[in-house]
Amino acid sequence: MGETFIMDEVTSQAIADAFKVFGDKTRVRILFCLLENEQCVDDIAVQLNMEQSAISHQLRILKNARLVSARREGRFSYYSLMDEHVSVILNMGLEHATEDM
Repeated sequence: MGETFIMDEVTSQAIADAFKVFGDKTRVRILFCLLENEQCVDDIAVQLNMEQSAISHQLRILKNARLVSARREGRFSYYSLMDEHVSVILNMGLEHATEDM
């Protein structure tokens, strides 16, 4: 039998913190908006029928959690998923939530 992997405190806290960010339905909806392509705050706000300020607030949380990145173009910031790992987590979550429905 193989050895049991024991995760250290720092790593386990980092994982727990990342999953806490996924615990908000608005943030999950924003992440799904970014699944296919980058978008600016205004575009996301229109899609989700929400105020731009509310979207900006949630994007700051997602950026601090390293789930999205931003690039500036003129006076606009365009947001995208940080990397393929975020896409995988979203797709696995969708698959899990919709199986046997």
